[in-house]
Amino acid sequence: MSPRKSDATRRRLLDAATADFAAHGIAGARVDRIAAAAGVNKAQLYAYFGDKLGLFGAVFRRHADAVVDAVPFTADDLPQYAVRLYDAAIARPELVRLAAWARLEGVVTDNQVTESSAVTVKLRAIAEAQRDGRVTAEIDPEDVLALVLAMALTWSAVGLSTTAAPDDPPPTHNRRKQALSQSVSGAFGVPNP
Repeated sequence: MSPRKSDATRRRLLDAATADFAAHGIAGARVDRIAAAAGVNKAQLYAYFGDKLGLFGAVFRRHADAVVDAVPFTADDLPQYAVRLYDAAIARPELVRLAAWARLEGVVTDNQVTESSAVTVKLRAIAEAQRDGRVTAEIDPEDVLALVLAMALTWSAVGLSTTAAPDDPPPTHNRRKQALSQSVSGAFGVPNP
């Protein structure tokens, strides 16, 4: 198989798997359904990814990497970090669902090891900002990060309020992002841009 055809097959499998895992979870996803949706046989799927968990890991990594690339972290601007996460959750709701399924089903992906080191960097940056007086020091850095993430995902598919959608009116998105920015700023003592 040519590299170009191989890449196209891999992309089709990842796209089909994203839809199936996001809709049904890891346990509920079906390899035969994913292979059929991608237009390949199950043997090809196994050749590319090894097994269903390998496929889930590849799907999760693909989406997580895209969000990490799109949402740079800075402890000096937690309100805007939260707003960028809100936008990322709107743009990639499947990642939020994939992460929720992984957590609910107790599945650890190899990406979580990489993410763990990224979290360590974020925690160090928050601790430094606290030492310098740019972020409130009364809250542990781990709790600051957890709360910022939770606040940013309030309107996501795993939030407990109304789920935001890409086609919501711009004034609605703007209202939510302004509330998010003000809330993060107020909660952590950082200046609101």
